Formats: sequence, C-alpha cells, structure tokens
Amino acid sequence: MTEKMTLLHVGAGLAIGLAGIGSGIWIGLIGQAWLNSLWRNPDGSKAFFVPAILALALCESVAIYGFVIAFMVLNSAS
Repeated sequence: MTEKMTLLHVGAGLAIGLAGIGSGIWIGLIGQAWLNSLWRNPDGSKAFFVPAILALALCESVAIYGFVIAFMVLNSAS
C-alpha cells in the first residue's frame, strides 16, 4: 500500500469515527434534556415529542454524512 492510500484510509476512519462520536454525544444530551423536560412537565409530552424527534434526526444525519464522506474519500483513491 502506498502512503497516499494509507492516509486516505486514516482520513476515512477519522471521518466516520468523529461523526459517530459527535452524533452519539449529542443524541445522549438531547435524550437527557427530553427526559428531564418530561419529568418536570408530564402534561407536555405531546408538545415535546416532535421537536425532540426532529433534533434526534438531525443529529443522526451528521453520522450519515460522516459515513458518506468516508466512502467518498475511499473512492477518490482509485
């Protein structure tokens, strides 16, 4: 393997790894805030549901973008 290929594999690994770690941290923080708000105001469960799900979906999209970027980096090698 050449040095360029090695660096591309490292870059792809960093892209998916950092995107996954960042996404996981923010999903945990959003879940914590969502449960905390439900604990404080149980009657507002319907009002909190849609914004929380949208925020979770946006955080998950960051991980998907990292996955796509990793594949783009690996395909640029050829």
